[in-house]
Amino acid sequence: MSAHDLEEVRRHMERLAADGIDVVRVTYPDLIGTDRARDVLLEELPRACAHGLAFCRAVYHTSPRGDVVPVSGGLDAGLPDICVRPDLGTLVPLPWEPGVAACLGEVVDPATGAPAPESPRDLLRAVLARCTDHGLRPVVGPELEYFLCEPDPSGGWRRYAPDPGVVYTAGLRADPANHLLRTLRHVRDLGIGAISGNHEFDGGQIEINLAHSDALSAADRSFRFKAAIKELARKEGRLATFMAKPFNDAGGSGFHLHLSGEDDQGRNTFDDPSGPYGLSAVARHAVAGVLAHAPALAALLNPTVNSYKRFGPDTLAPWLIDWGLDNRSAMVRIPPERGSGARCELRLGDASANPYLAIAGTTAAALLGVLAGEEPPAPLEGYGYDTSRSAALPQTLSAALDALEADTALTDLLGKGFTTSFLSYKRDEVERFHRHVTDWEFTEYAYHL
Repeated sequence: MSAHDLEEVRRHMERLAADGIDVVRVTYPDLIGTDRARDVLLEELPRACAHGLAFCRAVYHTSPRGDVVPVSGGLDAGLPDICVRPDLGTLVPLPWEPGVAACLGEVVDPATGAPAPESPRDLLRAVLARCTDHGLRPVVGPELEYFLCEPDPSGGWRRYAPDPGVVYTAGLRADPANHLLRTLRHVRDLGIGAISGNHEFDGGQIEINLAHSDALSAADRSFRFKAAIKELARKEGRLATFMAKPFNDAGGSGFHLHLSGEDDQGRNTFDDPSGPYGLSAVARHAVAGVLAHAPALAALLNPTVNSYKRFGPDTLAPWLIDWGLDNRSAMVRIPPERGSGARCELRLGDASANPYLAIAGTTAAALLGVLAGEEPPAPLEGYGYDTSRSAALPQTLSAALDALEADTALTDLLGKGFTTSFLSYKRDEVERFHRHVTDWEFTEYAYHL
């Protein structure tokens, strides 16, 4: 660390100490978007910045159940380290945790000094660099939904405030404990661009919208948002889940991405009053690219076995590969705004998606569409879900992973190192699921067979 860098660290330390902060939480996303972290005492911050924080690389290969999946570079390499250095430019006090500030961590392979192949944030950076090379500067606005649960006296978790029919409401009728107001104020103070929130379609389901920004910032803010929501729910003694479809008798939670582009002067490159539908050629080509690579994108935007239980006719979750003008039954919706608000809304993703991978895949597909220069088919008219008009998305995680592996144009952009690790990790998830005896199977078969 240079003398200039050390002085910069000391300035940050003085500011933090003046604000009563004595701990810095350094966080980074794993392969599935879960936050991994370490709390560093303020006086140890110079050492952490100079030498980094050592973590086992296999954290990227660890399943939600705690198993280490045999992905290349982990178990087979003797469980080597990765090095995580605090990015002090992302420091922000945690509004709900007095004396603690948090920042993102930069992840490198200590043997090479290069980013770790599985690092989602670095994957997105690499994709965005390719976009910049071709004059595409993606702008993304994230929309995330989650279910809030509370302890069930009989065991497990049940939906908080499960009353039906409270979609698009706010206040005590849908939220008797004022979870949304309290949470909205906290994430506002976190500085991640929170705009508004409301109760969503199903009982216990909440949506909070984030402002649009450049794609990397949008992913950073979505990652920090999801971590914050889960933390805040735990402080209430509740559980917030971004699982795609946690309950049989309810719908699923989406992760919709509003995508546009801008030029060097900040003008929206998706708008063209003289173009078909008021969209520029860049916008139409980007939509065509997303449609063309949708089966592979499903593996990144619908990344769990559970994700595919959210799909289906009449769910308002995409089922077919189509697009439409202000049509919420389409996979890609073009909202009615034009001018600075011109954009497309990809409704494919569910809330379990890793924000970095979802945005990397979407922008990569859009770039491939722009490079191919193809036009999308005619937009959907009326209510969708008609398989005679459009092809269906993959209906299982296995099928989506096969589509991702087969889409060499997309995987070449994402990189072989990442793609190999992701496919190995996720195929292990599918295998473990198929070996597991579920409650449904016992209920269905045990009494009669």
